[in-house]
Amino acid sequence: MSHKILIVEDDPFISEMVKEGLVKEGYEVTAVFDGEEALEILNVQTYDVILLDLMLPKIDGMECLKIIRSKSMVPVLIMSAKDEDVDKALGLGFGADDYIAKPFSMIELLARIKAIIRRELHYMHSSQLRKESQSKVVKIGDISIDMDSFSVKKLDKDISLTAKEFNILKVFISNPTHVYTKSQLYKAVWEDEYHGDENVINVHIRRLREKIEDNPSHPTYIKTLWGIGYKLGDL
Repeated sequence: MSHKILIVEDDPFISEMVKEGLVKEGYEVTAVFDGEEALEILNVQTYDVILLDLMLPKIDGMECLKIIRSKSMVPVLIMSAKDEDVDKALGLGFGADDYIAKPFSMIELLARIKAIIRRELHYMHSSQLRKESQSKVVKIGDISIDMDSFSVKKLDKDISLTAKEFNILKVFISNPTHVYTKSQLYKAVWEDEYHGDENVINVHIRRLREKIEDNPSHPTYIKTLWGIGYKLGDL
């Protein structure tokens, strides 16, 4: 999937040069020529990176940046001939992610854009991992399973499961699309070789269904695939 970039630049020559260079690299590019137009399009479209000039008509770049940051954390790279330290500090202080001084080469601009996108993807991935590590409660249908406390609730009512029943349920939710044979299920829960004693599996599955299913005779949470094994239902 190509990344979407918004160019906010009032110089038609610079805007077209940058747009052509980005399109050649496979980016999906939109160009606008003043701050007012930029804010209008940002109300209806989302972008992966914004290239923002400071000296813009109608609404200048700094004001645009402040308004953008009040609504979004989209990465912003400032492009400007105003390259004094005070302007860099001010731009970055308002929440810009990077700054490139005019005149610049497309090679440098592309390198900065790629670095911004890499950082953003890394941040998003890290944030997702943190959320997943912090979230120990898994929901399937009306059931909530707390992995830390080994507790299960259905519609906020506690369900009392044995350790084996809980571990069977945990196996299914850890890989919800996998079909488990009785042998695989036994090895995962009992941590031992399966010797063909189907009754052990059958009894535990039946008891688990009696506790979590609305109708154990027509289960929706743990489905039987006749002749194969069991899998989590499509909830």
